[in-house]
Amino acid sequence: MASKKASESEIIMTELVLPNDTNLFGNLMGGRLMYWMDIAAALSASKHCNAPVVTASVDNISFESPIKLGNVVHIEARVSRAFTTSMEVHLNVWGEDLTHQYKYKSNEAYYTFVALDPNRKPRPVVPLEPSNETEQKLFDGALRRRQLRLILGGKMKPDDALELKALFIKD
Repeated sequence: MASKKASESEIIMTELVLPNDTNLFGNLMGGRLMYWMDIAAALSASKHCNAPVVTASVDNISFESPIKLGNVVHIEARVSRAFTTSMEVHLNVWGEDLTHQYKYKSNEAYYTFVALDPNRKPRPVVPLEPSNETEQKLFDGALRRRQLRLILGGKMKPDDALELKALFIKD
């Protein structure tokens, strides 16, 4: 199976923050942003594997800066690593104040998706080939993040997480 580059899975989604998207303080509601992020990440994963995908997990999402009513949201998503049937997607979210003409980082996150075959069973995905230093760092860190997700989900024993153990235990 030939590999693909991360840039081939890139999705940039843009939304305008309207009154129905905000809380009492005029900020974009976190749940609405997570909904948009899930859509962008799913599109990126699906683009990478040319198949339908389902969300398997969402890592910690920390909100750095609120996005205000009337601002624009830019969600950048691309696959950071492909495993056997799953893919990790890295997302960066930017707010943009068009009136004052500045762009600011709102948050970033990692979502994991599983590719499905026509019978809705997991299917193999195309490997990912990092093309630059940033992509290589995301790619390398993905295995540690995956092991942590599996441990927290009860699907892996901590003793089996060799990549994580290497960070803490020196031979």
